Amino acid sequence: MSKGFFITFEGTEGCGKSTQIAALAERIHALGHRVRTLREPGGTPIGEEIRHTLKHSKDNHAMTAEAELLLMNASRAQLVREIIRPALANGEIVLCDRFYDSTTAYQGYGRQLDLAKVKSVIEFAVGETKPNLTLFLHVPAEVSAERVRSRQTNLPFVRDRIEEADQQFFARVAEGFRAIVATETQRVKAINAARPIEDVCAAIWEIVQPMLPKVGRW
Repeated sequence: MSKGFFITFEGTEGCGKSTQIAALAERIHALGHRVRTLREPGGTPIGEEIRHTLKHSKDNHAMTAEAELLLMNASRAQLVREIIRPALANGEIVLCDRFYDSTTAYQGYGRQLDLAKVKSVIEFAVGETKPNLTLFLHVPAEVSAERVRSRQTNLPFVRDRIEEADQQFFARVAEGFRAIVATETQRVKAINAARPIEDVCAAIWEIVQPMLPKVGRW
């Protein structure tokens, strides 16, 4: 069976993941690879409905941390089985905007749920489907907050329940990502994303290019 390559992007709010995923997808495609870009929560019809419930619904204010954890992983379980596994089996390069590290950081550290239980839910959702490489785009807290404010000011406003959390929540999320980077040194690579976009693109490509499979040798 042919095998693809699975890259996930992680980071706090406003770190520039969407921009960098688009740039990397274009660059990988230019080499002749088949590229699939996805996002979490979402990526499937079921997942997109869950995404709306989690982030944008006007009726989600009472959502508990436990419900948030389970909904995130319901979306993920569907994405893994419906899209990611078939794409990897077909030899595609899969780029995903967030994956289970975000659950550890946001629901584990941020919402302060029991980390062992969070890990158990994640493992049930993903099974053996793990990223080959995770790129953690790091920006200081003040840069993250300013980018979120700018996004909300310059684009049509869409309510995001996650972004409504307080500064203490996002400080815990950042702590969670630091812990992941420190303990998953082989898989997770941290990149300073406070630099100009072109510099971040170059840093990502320096990491990714040597790891890509050779075109036509699946």
